[in-house]
Amino acid sequence: MPLRLGIFGGTFDPVHLGHLRAAEEALDILGLDEMLFVPVAVPPHKPGWKILSFQSRWRMLQLALAGNSRFRLSDLEQRMPGKSYTVHSLQHLSKENPGAELFFLVGCDAFFEMDTWYEFKEIFKLAGIVVLCRPECCENEVLQFVSKKVSELYRIEPGNREIRHPALRSVYSLRNTRMDISSTRVRELAAEGRSVRYLVPDNVWGYIAENGLYLKAVSRPYSERVRESDA
Repeated sequence: MPLRLGIFGGTFDPVHLGHLRAAEEALDILGLDEMLFVPVAVPPHKPGWKILSFQSRWRMLQLALAGNSRFRLSDLEQRMPGKSYTVHSLQHLSKENPGAELFFLVGCDAFFEMDTWYEFKEIFKLAGIVVLCRPECCENEVLQFVSKKVSELYRIEPGNREIRHPALRSVYSLRNTRMDISSTRVRELAAEGRSVRYLVPDNVWGYIAENGLYLKAVSRPYSERVRESDA
């Protein structure tokens, strides 16, 4: 049986529990063997957008993924020159994992913007698209989008939330557990010196606190204020 490999890309600035739960559910629901986390090096859609260094985001992912044998981490986009285009990353991953069946995870909002991505139609040839849907997002909306933007030959497969095509890879509507956590909110809280515990894994929370990540200029070290908040 070919390896069924999930691909989860993003800035992960920082990685949080919502990312990890979505990856775990995709593994189980779709019967994947592994989930590969691929942090972005140079986001093509965010010119001038300030993100934490790749090294810091990589370290937080290392901490977050530790202990789960089906989670793996790839520095592919750091090794590739220039902007981090999804289509190029999937092409490289296909070569690095010969014979593997790839499944690319994408959030609902990002999915409906895929037509703005570089050579986006090629993505549907390289990997199954796993849409992490909100409760209000349904298969019909996903079908309408791919029919209009990719191919009119896509059809819903009744009963298993799969939208199939005779030649391209399938699109899956994954109704994952809704966790109202965002990296933006974590950064905002950390910038104010407030706790982000229970939004990120404990070891990630410790790394953020230890290194004063995202913290605005304050009169006292972040670690001191963190200790006070734990009292």
